[in-house]
Amino acid sequence: MTAAISAKVLERFPAGSPRGSWPAEEYAARRRAEGEAATVVMDLESDAFLVVVADED
Repeated sequence: MTAAISAKVLERFPAGSPRGSWPAEEYAARRRAEGEAATVVMDLESDAFLVVVADED
């Protein structure tokens, strides 16, 4: 079973960051500090981390 979720991608980061580096998580934390409900998801097809917010339709 798959679920479709509508989301807006704010930024994408390659999954191959140096050990100990979490740029997607750091970016999402800054957005959350600004009041935006940002979260990080993995896009397996592109091997990248996406920072997303729920799309308000």
